[in-house]
Amino acid sequence: MVDDDGVNDDASAPGTRGGAGRAEPLLLVRGVTKDFSGVRALDGVDLEVRPGEVHCLLGQNGAGKSTLIKVLAGAHRPTAGTLRWCGEEVELPSPVAALRAGIATMHQELDVVDGLTVAENIHLGHEDSRAGFTRRRRARARSRELLERLGHGDIAPTREVGSLSAAGKQVVSMARALSHDARLIVMDEPSAVLDPEEVDNLFRVVRQLTAAGVAVLYISHRLEEIRRIGDRITVLKDGRTVASGLPVAGTPTSELIRLMTGRTVQQVFPARAPVPADRPVLLEVRGLGLRGSFSDVSFDVRAGEVVGLAGLVGSGRSEVLESVYGARRPTSGQVLVDGRPVRPGLVAAAVRAGIGLAPEERKSQGLLLDEPVYRNVTLSTFTRFARGPLLDERAERASAREQIAALELRPADPDRPVRTLSGGNQQKVVLARWLLHGCRVLLLDEPTRGVDVGARAETYSLVHALAQAGNAVVVVSSEIEEVLGLSDRVLVLADGRVLHSGPAAEIDERRVLDLVLEGSAA
Repeated sequence: MVDDDGVNDDASAPGTRGGAGRAEPLLLVRGVTKDFSGVRALDGVDLEVRPGEVHCLLGQNGAGKSTLIKVLAGAHRPTAGTLRWCGEEVELPSPVAALRAGIATMHQELDVVDGLTVAENIHLGHEDSRAGFTRRRRARARSRELLERLGHGDIAPTREVGSLSAAGKQVVSMARALSHDARLIVMDEPSAVLDPEEVDNLFRVVRQLTAAGVAVLYISHRLEEIRRIGDRITVLKDGRTVASGLPVAGTPTSELIRLMTGRTVQQVFPARAPVPADRPVLLEVRGLGLRGSFSDVSFDVRAGEVVGLAGLVGSGRSEVLESVYGARRPTSGQVLVDGRPVRPGLVAAAVRAGIGLAPEERKSQGLLLDEPVYRNVTLSTFTRFARGPLLDERAERASAREQIAALELRPADPDRPVRTLSGGNQQKVVLARWLLHGCRVLLLDEPTRGVDVGARAETYSLVHALAQAGNAVVVVSSEIEEVLGLSDRVLVLADGRVLHSGPAAEIDERRVLDLVLEGSAA
């Protein structure tokens, strides 16, 4: 069992498995540094991973986790330090070299190719061939075995990956990692797009792997997951290892947060005063439906109000936001802003009406990663800076700088490539774009996905500040506690139907779970 401070006292818990604790290291990282154009991303990282263990890597955004993962995956070569693999010092000059050594990586950003089939994605880069011809039947059969092992035998190997949900694509990425017969699998935020049942299935697979002697390096911002699946923990801060090999079973959550942030942090939601009933309604959704996704969804959002949509992956919650935003054309219903209908299925019409969306997949859907911050902020307001056929970049930067200061973006550099920012600051860039455009209805899909525990409180404060400024905010989150803590009112969805609508203070997490599970089984 887990006590009030998060310490696992159950002798049968994952963190107390004996085999991993006695084994010699499979991977030994010592004093690894990595410099990028004079900027030190890693500054002396130590890590030890043993066969058959789940070793959890923690740290805030910007702590160096992603850089370390890319070093292990062969995408980056360390500036200094050593890597020892199976007792011998090695170099990993390329991703192919890492895979051949037995290290497979599941990246946080979904790395599947939409135009290929499931089987082609799983065997991408190591196709089964003879005399130059790919043996597709064998590849499909092997893919089917891997998908069944993951509990997703319903995904056809011949299906095009682009037609799958984000969770389905994550399953394909996992199957690809398993297809390499790796001895170490690096999992970067593998549960980010999974619902609770799929997370349970993921953990089942992880336990199968570790029972067979495979090591898993598990990266997650969700400390409750670390408690459930981890054996030992290494914590990074500012590119350095500040704690190595901590036992999950004996390390309080408060200590982990202190190590990651340098301070004691509690995940609390800012206190909110009730929104007066006489505040004007900014967003009206009337009988909205999208064939095959959801039906008859209705709700209002007043100025200064936060409305949350709760439900499992596949409940239709994200599709509702996308339909309100015009990215999907609804088959029924109507969206109104300030009492005026918004032309359905047209993003431009929604944006003109004052609706902005921060999408779930912000890196692939909401940002130009290689462009500077200022250009991402001004992306929807280019015409404002047009000077004939040219853009006034000085005016662009000045406007972006105002939003950067207002949202306390860090670092406050308008010329910095967005790719180099942490997840929380990338989210701020998306919001800055809509605030600059003058949007008053903000749709936030998974606003804290990929945001570390130290930055979550800041994100929560930002959401409430947006509401206090008179905006209407709609939030979707996989974390029920987050939806309830952020919202004034909550809609609970299951299988595309609204099962409950009411004040957030009048429903708790257990009741929401009961509703979505009962609704999914109906």
